[in-house]
Amino acid sequence: MKGVKKIHPLNDHQLDKIHDKRREQIKNAALKIFARRGLIGTKMSMIAKEADISQGLSYRYYQSKDELFIELVKDAMEETAEAFASLENMAGSPSEKIKELTKRMLDTRNRHSFMLIQQVQISDEVPDKAKEIIQQYQIPSLIEQLISTFKNGQKSGEFCKGDPTKLLMLYFSVISGLMLLPNEAEENNQDIDIDILMKLLRN
Repeated sequence: MKGVKKIHPLNDHQLDKIHDKRREQIKNAALKIFARRGLIGTKMSMIAKEADISQGLSYRYYQSKDELFIELVKDAMEETAEAFASLENMAGSPSEKIKELTKRMLDTRNRHSFMLIQQVQISDEVPDKAKEIIQQYQIPSLIEQLISTFKNGQKSGEFCKGDPTKLLMLYFSVISGLMLLPNEAEENNQDIDIDILMKLLRN
């Protein structure tokens, strides 16, 4: 018939792209909610609302919030391991390396990932599988890489003297505090926060 458009069914490739885009949309929404409210304080309905989809549609991609949480923890640990490992190959002085790592950690998506990892480490209310994933990545060895960078910075006079492990704990304490601040601040304000943190390490 004239004037009637023929609708062509989507091929497998197009369907896969839609499927992947929807999963990413749900994951991004869930990461924000989990980081802000924790696993116990989060409901699938909250995630669906943040993702701007129906709750029924969200269950087509993830059967439970635990399943979604575990996948996000896996993604977060992969990103964290990659960021810490990159310190060895990163150009620049120890202080420049720590400054670059700090920028990555305070990036909007990354900060939520680090907050998620912290929840798994301190909470007894998360799935055992999430804790197993954290253990698989051998956080102590990742921490050793950071301590080595701090030691090199102390030798070169870039960082203050003292126990490098305590210095690292100070660094993480400040980072954790900055992560909890509202993220509506301009990028310039984040740069100021990072500069203040670097000054603390030098004094």
